[in-house]
Amino acid sequence: MESNPRVWIAALRGSHDRLEGVVRALSADQVRGMSYCSDWTIAQVLSHLGSGAEISRLRFEAALGDGAPPLQEDYQKIWDTWNAKSPDAMVADALVADSEQIGTLDRASDDELAGISVPMFGTELDAARLIGLRLSEHALHTWDVEVSIDKAAVVAAEPVSLLIDSVPMFAGLARGSSLAEPLNVRIITTAPHRDYALTAAEAVRMTDWPGDGAGPSDTVRMPAEALLRLTSGRLDPEHTPSDVTAAPATLAALRGLFPGY
Repeated sequence: MESNPRVWIAALRGSHDRLEGVVRALSADQVRGMSYCSDWTIAQVLSHLGSGAEISRLRFEAALGDGAPPLQEDYQKIWDTWNAKSPDAMVADALVADSEQIGTLDRASDDELAGISVPMFGTELDAARLIGLRLSEHALHTWDVEVSIDKAAVVAAEPVSLLIDSVPMFAGLARGSSLAEPLNVRIITTAPHRDYALTAAEAVRMTDWPGDGAGPSDTVRMPAEALLRLTSGRLDPEHTPSDVTAAPATLAALRGLFPGY
């Protein structure tokens, strides 16, 4: 995984620019239309990203020693404020909040970035991993907006190249209890190339393919971009690239493991 936080900050800035380019071209009616997220309009996706930018900035500032980490009641106040905005304000204000949050990252010194350690998910996150959480959310929700306008849209290549190495960690948060039978799958990606072993029964485990000759029950081949969307619940049949190759039952089982967010 890329360890230089500046690389992650640059990718986040690129994702912001992509999102801004998409939404600036939308009409007032379009931003009130549905996004890929079944419960959110495009404006509500932007509201989520705007509130997320505020929360991410507070977390980052706390990690630098500038204030206390936000609490649940702080989150709720931020969400309530954003939920009360008009659709047009959600869009405009989200772009501002998003840019300001990235500016906070930009202004941090290399020493400050190197000293960051935030407890989360049962581990300590350094600056690269902390920024990576925001990039994952940002890139995928940007796709949620873009694909509602262009059905052929894909997640931007730069975030994919960085986020693909985080997929095994987040895949491990899924649960296999809904499976009719255990899964043992090899997943090979392109752009970039990765080779993973995924096993799922009561729990889901995804690791680098061991190459020990132990044959899996099936092999799946797909672009890394598609794997990123699969593990975030965004690889439904209508949005599955033609170069994804898998047994239909295996792909259906994998989709069932990752309902998304």
